[in-house]
Amino acid sequence: MRRRAFLTGVALLLGSPVPSRGQSAKKIGWLNPASHETAASSLAVFREELKELGHIEGRHYTLEQRDAGGGTERLPGLAGELAALPVDMIVAPGTSTALAAMQATRVIPIVIVTVADPVGSGLVRSFARPEGNVTGTALALDEISRKWLELLRALRGRLTRVAVVQTSTNRSMRTMLGPLETSARALGMTLSVHDVTRTDAVPAAFTAVAAQRAEAIVVLPDPFLQENRARVVEQLRRVKLPSMFASRGDVVAGGLVSYGPDFIDSFRRAAAYVDKILKGAKPADLPVERSRKFELVINRKTANALGLTVPPTLLIQADQVID
Repeated sequence: MRRRAFLTGVALLLGSPVPSRGQSAKKIGWLNPASHETAASSLAVFREELKELGHIEGRHYTLEQRDAGGGTERLPGLAGELAALPVDMIVAPGTSTALAAMQATRVIPIVIVTVADPVGSGLVRSFARPEGNVTGTALALDEISRKWLELLRALRGRLTRVAVVQTSTNRSMRTMLGPLETSARALGMTLSVHDVTRTDAVPAAFTAVAAQRAEAIVVLPDPFLQENRARVVEQLRRVKLPSMFASRGDVVAGGLVSYGPDFIDSFRRAAAYVDKILKGAKPADLPVERSRKFELVINRKTANALGLTVPPTLLIQADQVID
């Protein structure tokens, strides 16, 4: 008893909860729209931040992970599996993942990560008052989409025709296309949208992009396209067009430029939401926050291959330049 009291006292001093005798560790569900490998770095950040907040895996919580491997059609079934276990909470990165989680449960807390338009998607009533079992972080798509086009114009020069590659089976594509079309009109650009839902359809989509004489390409963030990023980059090299992505990994793989939420900050903030809920907070009482940190990554090697010179002003702004 003395040893137990001592450990409890130390834990309280350190801010680390100790489960009482007979109390089991909480189960956190991780609903991953991509493959296990693609999500590894995000999950590592999430675990590290939970540890910093005093939650030790295996002692205070266990993680139940379900991977869709880029197939958004699998998400409802995987979300149902987590809800049936049941888990005490579900972490859901991306709009399709969040919608699948909410379809599976209106009771279990859901922490969303960088979701596009959570209000318009029906995930929450408002940013300030979610009023349900969902909370977390969201994207400011109007600002991001305009920045994508402005960056492409800064890299290429005159730009009027932009192709957009998407995956229509991902419900979040609709919420991304609207702000992008508005930004394009404001900048005097026209968009052509090209849909890719199968791996063997990737080359044909980029052939169509070239046939329509597009001057640059925006590849929308989607689990299927991320799982096929090597094929996408291969086709970009074939059609020799500058490309914009939302995540660093696509530019490391050979894309030209990315601008999007800092994934390290995004998943640290997800862990902060989880921490609050584990300590008794209700999702309905935790306002949804917009992403606050963004990163710009430029692949100068790809720019050179395209015959483009990266302006010094962009090099100074970039969080990472790949040579």
